[in-house]
Amino acid sequence: MNGGALLEGMGDRLSTLRGRVTPDAAMDKITWFRAGGTADALFQPADEEDLAAFLKVVPHDIPVTVVGIGSNLLVREGGIRGFVVRLSAKGFGEVQAIGDNRIRAGAATPDKRVAATALEAGIGGFHFYHGIPGGIGGALRMNAGANGVETRERVVEVRALDRAGAVHVLSNADMGYAYRHSAAPKDLIFTSAIFAGEPADRDAIKAAMDAVQHHRETVQPIREKTGGSTFKNPEGSSAWKEIDKAGCRGLMIGGAQMSPMHCNFMINTGTATGYDLELLGETVRARVLENSGIRLAWEIRRIGAFKPGHEIDEFLGQML
Repeated sequence: MNGGALLEGMGDRLSTLRGRVTPDAAMDKITWFRAGGTADALFQPADEEDLAAFLKVVPHDIPVTVVGIGSNLLVREGGIRGFVVRLSAKGFGEVQAIGDNRIRAGAATPDKRVAATALEAGIGGFHFYHGIPGGIGGALRMNAGANGVETRERVVEVRALDRAGAVHVLSNADMGYAYRHSAAPKDLIFTSAIFAGEPADRDAIKAAMDAVQHHRETVQPIREKTGGSTFKNPEGSSAWKEIDKAGCRGLMIGGAQMSPMHCNFMINTGTATGYDLELLGETVRARVLENSGIRLAWEIRRIGAFKPGHEIDEFLGQML
């Protein structure tokens, strides 16, 4: 189905929404990889109330896919069926200190803004967000972490909407956090969260943030078209070490490359397609599996359909 047919089939059910609906939306303009296919339609709700109204009128047989700021997202060339929901900074990007060393942040808030708010308020424990190139919604979903700290250590409660538009408030325990994972229901759309830190000296917070930034600039290709860490660290090792041992540092397929600087970062050198990027990733997984017997798990989220003739098997079909 294309965007025009999808919206025509919805009739006037979207007429009261205040957000923006874009048919046949180019997802390469959203992802940091700057690659990928189109979505049948993109909806950017004005606020939580508008999002709830949207969810209540979209039939459950029409897929609804939620994306964040696109920093760790790979969209396949065949595109995404149904609606893609992207929360706007205007409606979901507010962040403020609310007392008792707590911070409330919307799901579209960049992680770096949460770190900056914590610094201004003298709240420690959020310096790690200064080095994560993503948004709070994604951080909540994948338990984002860096520099020895994870999101689960800061979360108090999370506000979300289900597929029917009903509001849910989840505790830290309800989120079911593990390494780079949350067990919260997949159909929940996180809209905001409350986090807790501890009192800290602003100079100490700033020094910790500066250390995070220095580390990123020193070892990561932050000025490239990348999606951050490509694979999760396997138990007892680091993804980059296994990639390096398998001879994949700097490996290229088409316009996609495993960074020579940090070989767990996949980059678009300028001409990479979604196919190039995913094929490179699966080639790396296959070589690591063959070399060490380790099955690397993707940290980058891959969504959408394969373009006919460009299907890619996990581990290239290798079944060691």
